[in-house]
Amino acid sequence: MTNTYKRVLLKLSGEALMGDLAYGIDPTIVQSIAEEVSSVVQHGIQIAIVVGGGNIFRGIRGSAAGMDRATADYVGMLATAMNAITLQDAIERNGTPTRVQTAITMQEVAEPYIRRRAIRHLEKNRVVIFGAGSGNPFFTTDTTAALRAAEIGADVVFKGTKVDGVYDSDPKVNPDAKRFNSLTYGHVLAHDLKVMDGTAIALCKDNNIPIMVFDLSVPGNIRRAVMGESIGTIVGESCEVS
Repeated sequence: MTNTYKRVLLKLSGEALMGDLAYGIDPTIVQSIAEEVSSVVQHGIQIAIVVGGGNIFRGIRGSAAGMDRATADYVGMLATAMNAITLQDAIERNGTPTRVQTAITMQEVAEPYIRRRAIRHLEKNRVVIFGAGSGNPFFTTDTTAALRAAEIGADVVFKGTKVDGVYDSDPKVNPDAKRFNSLTYGHVLAHDLKVMDGTAIALCKDNNIPIMVFDLSVPGNIRRAVMGESIGTIVGESCEVS
């Protein structure tokens, strides 16, 4: 297969790390992701990862339960750091060097986020995992993914989910839901399609970074997506709605 991309950003939700568990991290899922990420690096593609924390704690749920929203979001950021370090361990056990960079300083376990250092790590074929979101409350890890992708000059954002693309309605509720092969940023925003949050979509639009939404649960899909196979829904400025 021919490499389509030089540098990519992979967005993983915390829920994706749970597998079929009700809470926490499924080691089998993490190992599978680690193997695929290592395979991508072996093909000469630079890969950065932004990971969420919803498998451990979601700030918006904490806020709904009565916590101060900013405090709840900070707790959620710490959860993402736990996931980032877990991913780092699994990827390095596959023989691929990694660095975890966090937006909240925790120097005993991770580097602080420094853009130029992150790019240098990528140039040395190290996987860079970004934890602690953007370091600011009220912003999602989707927005962080779009922000980091723009900062490091990523060619594309890959969003691994539990569905095989973007639908016009929830396919779990509506058996007649239509899956899109491609979409424009404008269509996503105008129809409030659940690709990423609006801020993330706007950031990708402003910086002309395409988004590929694909099913993370299918073995081999990370490698297929990064190597340029059409396996989900692509969102971009020049894409047609289909």
